[in-house]
This record gives sequence, C-alpha cells and structure tokens, in this order.
Amino acid sequence: MWAFYNGRTQARGKREGRRRQSHTEMAHRLLVRRIWTLSVKDLRCLPASTSSFSTSLRSSTTPLSLLSPKRTLPRSLPHTSRREVSFNVQDHEDFTERVINSELPVLIDFHAQWCGPCKILGPRLEKAVAKQKGKVAMAKVDIDDHTDLAIEYGVSAVPTVIAMRGGDVIDQFVGIKDDEALDSFVSKLVGQ
Repeated sequence: MWAFYNGRTQARGKREGRRRQSHTEMAHRLLVRRIWTLSVKDLRCLPASTSSFSTSLRSSTTPLSLLSPKRTLPRSLPHTSRREVSFNVQDHEDFTERVINSELPVLIDFHAQWCGPCKILGPRLEKAVAKQKGKVAMAKVDIDDHTDLAIEYGVSAVPTVIAMRGGDVIDQFVGIKDDEALDSFVSKLVGQ
C-alpha cells in the first residue's frame, strides 16, 4: 500500500514540477516577445539623421528586413506648442509644477487601478475636459503610487475629483456623476 501511495505522490510531484516549468517557460517566451517587439518598434522610429546607431544599421552589409519597413516613415513628428490636456502625475514635484503652479484651472482625478467606478469616471472626465478645448487641464493621480498627495488633500475614497485654480481648491466631489453633471462641474471651474 505504501509503495503505491508513494509512487502516486512522486508522479504528482513530477507533474506539478513540469507545470511550473511550463509556466516559467511561457512567461519567459512572452517577455522575450514583448522586448523584441518593443525594440523593433523603437529602432523603426529612430530619426535617420541624428542616430549613429541607425546609421550603423544602415551601413551594415547584411539586409535587415525586419528593421527597415517597406513604407517610409516621417523623419520627425510635427512639434506642437499645445500642452497635453490630461496627464499622469509622476511625483510630488511634478504635481507642484503642473497642478499647483498651472496657469490653467486643473481637475485632479484621484483614482486607483483596482477601482471599478474610477475606470468608468476617468474617460467621462477626459471627455468633459476635452469639450473645453484647452481651457482646463486634467491631472490623474493614482492613490496607490502617491499616497502622500491623497492624504494631503483628504482623499478618503476613490474616485475623488478636486477642482483647483491658482493652487486653491475650488470644489470637489466623490463618486460617479453623469455626463451632464460633469460638464456643469468643469464649466463652473472654467468660469462659464
């Protein structure tokens, strides 16, 4: 009896070991594929005139069909002076520079990746801000990454949206609002 049980246990252990190994191999393959895809895209986007790396690739004697697309890509993207209307806050210094010292009124969306209502409200807020055509900016603050900012502004639940003008808090709300209420909230911030 014991030999049968011990043999079954060893077989199960071997199966689990193979399963773990296959998961590890699959993760490794996905990682390599993602890195390869990103590196090929990055090399395609390098400007031809400024990169010595892309020049050395072009002077190579072996053809690199994967790295040189059939169609021609623009050498550089057109530069626009328009500021991004919506942005992710990187750190406290970035928050101070782009939100508190902003010339535009700013909506601050305190959210979290795990928050279902945040995923619904975010696109609606961006749509309401876009309707203002550059008269207001939107800062997105992930409370898990920037707990200090959430505590500083008294955020106890997400989503929390704070309207700020000239570094001063004008208004705020917690939870989801419909599109009409969001448009009204943003218009009030702009002063219309």
